Amino acid sequence: MKVRQAGTERATASGHRLLMAEAVLAGAVVLALLVSEFPSLRREVRIWRMAGGLRARRRYP
Repeated sequence: MKVRQAGTERATASGHRLLMAEAVLAGAVVLALLVSEFPSLRREVRIWRMAGGLRARRRYP
């Protein structure tokens, strides 16, 4: 015989909602960091391409 505790379904639903809210918050933080770093990433890629990119291995050990 299973004994059911009062309010477990509601607590489980609340836990799932909390996890989803944390996941959304973490995703928003990652997206904000990516957007704020995008100009510097573009600059680094441009410098890397001017230095030769993948073909520069034999020039720069």
